[in-house]
Amino acid sequence: MQEIISKAASLNGRFFAYLYNERTDHSIEKASRWLASELKSVFNADQAAIYCYYSANVPLLPYFTASTSSFQSPVSSTEEDRDELFENGFSKKTDQCRMLIGDPQKEWFAVLEMIGAELTGTDDLNEVSHACSQFLFYCREIETSVLNSRKHTHLYELTERFHSSMDKDQVLFELIEALQSMYSSYIFYLFLSHDNDSRLELPTKDLYFDEKGSTDCAMEAFLTGTIKMDRASSENIHVFVPLKGRQGIYGVLEVISDKISPLKESEIKFIMMLANAAGNAMENAQLYQQSKKVIEDLRLINETSHQLNKNMPLKDTMKFLSERIIHSFNAQEAGFFYKDSSGSYQLLPGSTGFFITPEAESYLSFVRTKIMNEKEGIFIGNLSAQNVPGLYKCLMAVPMMENEQVRGFAIAVHETPYHFTFETFKLLQSLIHHSTLALTNSMLREELEALVKTDNLTKLFSRNYLNERIRQSMSQERNGVFLLIDIDNFKNINDTYGHQTGDEVLIQVGNIIKSNVREHDVGARWGGEELAIYLPQVEIESGIAVANRLVERVRKITSPSITVSCGISWWEADREDTPKQLFLRADRALYKAKSNGKDQVVIQADSEK
Repeated sequence: MQEIISKAASLNGRFFAYLYNERTDHSIEKASRWLASELKSVFNADQAAIYCYYSANVPLLPYFTASTSSFQSPVSSTEEDRDELFENGFSKKTDQCRMLIGDPQKEWFAVLEMIGAELTGTDDLNEVSHACSQFLFYCREIETSVLNSRKHTHLYELTERFHSSMDKDQVLFELIEALQSMYSSYIFYLFLSHDNDSRLELPTKDLYFDEKGSTDCAMEAFLTGTIKMDRASSENIHVFVPLKGRQGIYGVLEVISDKISPLKESEIKFIMMLANAAGNAMENAQLYQQSKKVIEDLRLINETSHQLNKNMPLKDTMKFLSERIIHSFNAQEAGFFYKDSSGSYQLLPGSTGFFITPEAESYLSFVRTKIMNEKEGIFIGNLSAQNVPGLYKCLMAVPMMENEQVRGFAIAVHETPYHFTFETFKLLQSLIHHSTLALTNSMLREELEALVKTDNLTKLFSRNYLNERIRQSMSQERNGVFLLIDIDNFKNINDTYGHQTGDEVLIQVGNIIKSNVREHDVGARWGGEELAIYLPQVEIESGIAVANRLVERVRKITSPSITVSCGISWWEADREDTPKQLFLRADRALYKAKSNGKDQVVIQADSEK
């Protein structure tokens, strides 16, 4: 025993000497190799090895082995031997002994194995195990401290690089490049929305609900702004980290690691900090691009108004407008028509030559009829659905109003479907309105007020108004119920009957909503084919009754016959809640209603109360 203690003391002395001589490099791998060699020498062992693991919760395979022989995996042992090792901290049989270093339930532990060593008794094993544990854990702490310091330095440098760019694609490229260089054994993907069209070759996936569930965790991370982990795979672990800014979430970073060497908690925290830095930089870049676009739009409107106020001849004015529309909106054809005293529409100078050809008549007839009937602008992404023949598929048209009467209209077309965006359409409206002297300020104010509070198609309240009403209710009232409604198979309706019928279906459902709520309830257009109802000061049972009645009436009285799905959430004053959480619970319930077969009402899960 005294000899063993002397050998253990000798080990301690060697440990101090190693730490002093190798003070610039205390990596756990280098220290483990040195320790295995020293143990073999001090205890006259045939061989010695140290096996390093990340966790016993994954397949028990070492991510690193320091051995004095060619063997790189532990000598085979029974489950009983392993249980003894984990319970007692050591196991010994014949000429083989094993000692546990660390806690298998923690992030890191190691197993020290010697064969043919001169060790006897429990005290001997404890003495050696204690000395080796202190040494390895000290090296690991030093290594972790150095790595953390390097990581934070790298994080600072990357953050500077992120914020030096006002390009979202470049920020994502820098993020992926940095992660791949730091964690070469992991695989990285970016989940981005469909409208993100990157110029750079990035490992991207579309962010959407997948029936197979493969992107559920990514969507959940995107919606909640929290890290999600998927361990369903037998081989890999998937970690989903949101790219979060101060005002929103701009995507999700997926990290794939194998279960033998999974992401450590410290690495997840670092990647999360890196993702947050990238998210903030993306947000700044997006705000910068948006501000540039707003400035360009305002400059266009200002320059146009300035030119129009020069009292130029009509020909020069319309030529200027035509050139502006073609250049700013990348339109292939632009035309201006004004109604004369006889009621006929005359082509104004400055229009492109296409509008004097017979091929233009199908477009002009469609626009004249629609504008005269509706007195509103027209924005159609794909004219094929409207049965309008011709080469051009994307169309914008804006009426010129005078004393509430249509005096003419401007039209722009392009042969590529969905070439124009809705923002482009709104900008064209602004240009035409600013160029029509008869459009009074009072009318503009009324239209703006209506746009703020009411949806133009369904005449329900706007989403902004609904959000504000719910915020007021949560701060002043005791409870409320929120219904999120989605028209089932709405795309099929548009494809089968056309977009006009789709609009009529939305109007029908909007009218049914208005006829089924009280005066102080709020029916709103949520977005696209989604509608919403907020019932303040109502118990959940009453909200369920309203939802069931609404689903039944839609099924019975709409033409063409349609169905709707409804998700319900509610809040009460005695529990902490926010409008965002209320919306998210209803959205999850609606998604469940859709998944369960549609045409039904689903209430938020009990676990979400």
